[in-house]
Amino acid sequence: MDKISPDSPLYVYEQLAGIIERKIRSGEYAPGTRLPGELTMTHDYKVGPGTVRRALDILRERGLVVTVRARGSFVVDPLPSAD
Repeated sequence: MDKISPDSPLYVYEQLAGIIERKIRSGEYAPGTRLPGELTMTHDYKVGPGTVRRALDILRERGLVVTVRARGSFVVDPLPSAD
């Protein structure tokens, strides 16, 4: 699993968004699939819930995920290009 680096010049939420984006682009999180829940991500990456929410905001802005209230966040299908 990718780790959050305390020595990185990026904010923790930016690092987390990058990790999730890499997993989406590599196919680990395939289009149409549900991302792990907020609690799972806070535990897995040892970050706070606000950090997870902020990372998901970035991914929504990039057009990679959509969030459905009370259901979770899902990888969009089809994925936008990586440029």
